[in-house]
Amino acid sequence: MLIGISPLLGPDLLHTLRAMGHGDEIALVDGNYPAAEHARRLIRADGIALMPLLAAILKVLPVEAAFRAALNNTPPQVGPIHQAVDTLCAASGQSFSVTPLLGEALYPRVRGAYAIVATSEPALFANVILRKAALAIDLDG
Repeated sequence: MLIGISPLLGPDLLHTLRAMGHGDEIALVDGNYPAAEHARRLIRADGIALMPLLAAILKVLPVEAAFRAALNNTPPQVGPIHQAVDTLCAASGQSFSVTPLLGEALYPRVRGAYAIVATSEPALFANVILRKAALAIDLDG
């Protein structure tokens, strides 16, 4: 256990978040997504739903942009999970927007992500991509 770090962020996920560079993307996918087939780097988050994991990640990862699936992969359609993602990201204290994507744009982006985190989220079309922002480092502090 670490002070101030959610226990939902296991060692493999923490390592991945730290190893990512500016502009790298990490995809959090629902339990139906074929993550093992599409991942360059796969991190299992079995038993963990999307929203608590997303909340934990947003506390430690600087984000410059986010993308998400939409209900039936049609951006104007929004389900409860999509509203929850948008609300959580807006309340994160970071200034980035969440862009809903068509399935044809979302799935290649997930496949190209630095890593895919396979959650046990039961909601359909509950896939989110976070692009890491640059973070100024104070080596004296």
